[in-house]
Amino acid sequence: MEIKGKVHEVGATQQISETFKKRDLIVEYAENPTYPEYIRFEALQDKTALLDTFKAGDEVEVFFNLRGRPWTDKMGKTSYFNSLVIWRINAVAAGAPAATPAYAAPVDVSNAPGEDDDLPF
Repeated sequence: MEIKGKVHEVGATQQISETFKKRDLIVEYAENPTYPEYIRFEALQDKTALLDTFKAGDEVEVFFNLRGRPWTDKMGKTSYFNSLVIWRINAVAAGAPAATPAYAAPVDVSNAPGEDDDLPF
């Protein structure tokens, strides 16, 4: 999955255990500019370094995996959690025009005046 938006915040790297670290990225997603959404992504382990070059205000395209897991508390109640885990992030050039499709321009295939059609059908 991927999404484009503007970096709102880049969190500090958190060393959760001796072998596990993570870092949060908050992206402002404005599908409807009147009501922007602030979406939290996680970068895990070696992917935390991907966020080093980004700062608030940068336009980005974030590629991520959606993960979900259950957790049962001491009382036996099960809750469910979702995570958006980054696997790639690209800077988007501000004001860059949208990519245009690569195809040939239409060509007029009609006969020139005075030419006969020599097709057998």
